[in-house]
Amino acid sequence: MTCCETMSVRNVTSDLLHRQIRENWALDFQRHYHVTDPLIKRLGLEAELQGHSGCVNCLEWNERGDLLASGSDDQHAIIWDPFRHKKLVTMHTGHAANIFSVKFLPHSEDRILITGAADTKVHVHDITAKETIHMFSDHTNRVKRIATAPLWPNTFWSAAEDGVIRQYDLRESGKRSEVLIDLTEFCGQLVEAKCLAINPRDNNYMAVGANGPFVRLYDIRMIHNHRKSLSQSSSTGVHTFCDKRKSIPDGAGQYYVAGHLPVKLPDYNNRLRVLVATYVTFSPDGTELLVNMGGEQVYLFDLTFKQRPYTFLLPKKCHSSSEVQNGKTTNGLSNGIHLPASRLRLTHGKLYRDGDHYDALRDCLKALSVNPSHLKAHFRLARCLFELKYIAEALECLDDFKGKFPDQAQSNACDALDKDIKAALFSKTDSSEDKKGNSSIRFHNFSRKESIPEDEMVLRERSLDYKHRYCGHCNTTTDIKEANFFGSKSQYIVSGSDDGSFFIWEKETTNLVRILQGDESIVNCLQPHPSYCFLATSGIDPVVRLWSPRPESESENCRVVEDMDGAAQANQRRMNADPLEVMLLNMGYRITGLNSRGAEGSDEEDSSDGQVQCRSS
Repeated sequence: MTCCETMSVRNVTSDLLHRQIRENWALDFQRHYHVTDPLIKRLGLEAELQGHSGCVNCLEWNERGDLLASGSDDQHAIIWDPFRHKKLVTMHTGHAANIFSVKFLPHSEDRILITGAADTKVHVHDITAKETIHMFSDHTNRVKRIATAPLWPNTFWSAAEDGVIRQYDLRESGKRSEVLIDLTEFCGQLVEAKCLAINPRDNNYMAVGANGPFVRLYDIRMIHNHRKSLSQSSSTGVHTFCDKRKSIPDGAGQYYVAGHLPVKLPDYNNRLRVLVATYVTFSPDGTELLVNMGGEQVYLFDLTFKQRPYTFLLPKKCHSSSEVQNGKTTNGLSNGIHLPASRLRLTHGKLYRDGDHYDALRDCLKALSVNPSHLKAHFRLARCLFELKYIAEALECLDDFKGKFPDQAQSNACDALDKDIKAALFSKTDSSEDKKGNSSIRFHNFSRKESIPEDEMVLRERSLDYKHRYCGHCNTTTDIKEANFFGSKSQYIVSGSDDGSFFIWEKETTNLVRILQGDESIVNCLQPHPSYCFLATSGIDPVVRLWSPRPESESENCRVVEDMDGAAQANQRRMNADPLEVMLLNMGYRITGLNSRGAEGSDEEDSSDGQVQCRSS
């Protein structure tokens, strides 16, 4: 038994003793240990809840976890008893189109349910009376998400594809909402708000996801105070510099982005892949923000970690002798840094997963901050810069490498990279983009095409980078796909996928630990129970599925995807597939080489023409 395992056993034993001594320890004990690795490994299908006649697009537990709400394309909401597997309430919501979000209003004794739908409406329902008590028609496009806050029992918010975040107060007699954030002021008329969440520990903070690579964090309190001051100055006839009527004051917004996405966005657009945040959620302690980025991976942002994206900061010598972290330059002395081989197989200039080159660049810079003489990290940094299309920076980094390591300057790998870089420079000599220079200018050029206001440009330039990313799933077909924390300490990350599976990763190691088949087509929703190792999922199938640890004596779990590497690779191919192939997949066909249940043949086989086959029902 390792030292860590011994410590873990001692901690559990100590808690068991406390549990016997203190009666009120039982609930804390249950919440603390309700999701563990052995339970995750035994997770299997417990029940299928039948009742909807269309896709189930949203799920929501009440605070106690004894009720589960679902909303569907059939415009009905159902309240379930998840432990007896039965319907308690079925009601037509009054919506005229697909329901995308359901939320219990806090402190309403689970009597009030809020729904948002594709008919642009937000409805408030009394579940006990089975009637709709409020109907809001202020949005002008599909309503995608509703958010509530534990400390604000009469208030909720909505995000819609008109680009507007609205706030509602059920105590107001006017039965209208107010615009809290209008993204069209900053991003143009084509912006669509897709998701939002309120920080559970500090209800003043709201995260908003939209189309594009940036995720936004707002201080609601600052916005309201700013609006109040503007209103007061207007009523007294005072004209100040603030009369520009900026709806979001300075300091009220912080942006987050995976550092490679703003630069890679044109490449994704050329492949007709849409980048859009399909789901955002906070960790239970409010210190982390999880984002499912449609067209890409799942990202975890640490709200206490103030690291700018490296692609926004590339200085001379490409950090080869020092590293910029948290705004400070630090030099390292240790030689003990380890470079993950899975992200640094750069000999042939190609990795497989999207974002790997940027992740490898981050690793190289961290290695060089500890040991500026790390040969492999320095050379691989040059390769990463080249693959990320920072051609001039790659050449400068490689020249610096040759000067520091003259014995390696004539190696085959160094010579091949030198030829690749110079060929790329030669082929793009007529490109105005390359003539203008560095990464920040390219970043500006991409943004200026959308006529972005200067305030928005500043916020984007000040974006903060991610801490972890989770790979293996596919999120290109629907824009409501969720990713959530699982466990009392958020030990695991779960996400649905276009291949009908859902994925479970360890949060800190980012290791993929389990894949389960959750739908015949697509898993969109995953909502963990607040205090049990219990998971509700839904997707294209008109059912809600419940997952729990199965008895060890139970027969083999037929829903486990055994070949996890094969499934992850197939999903990466799916994300990079030709749009026609994706359309055929969504119509019920599959292409050889894109089977999500595992890899079908080698990479050489995948390069050949795929055979279109009917997908089994």
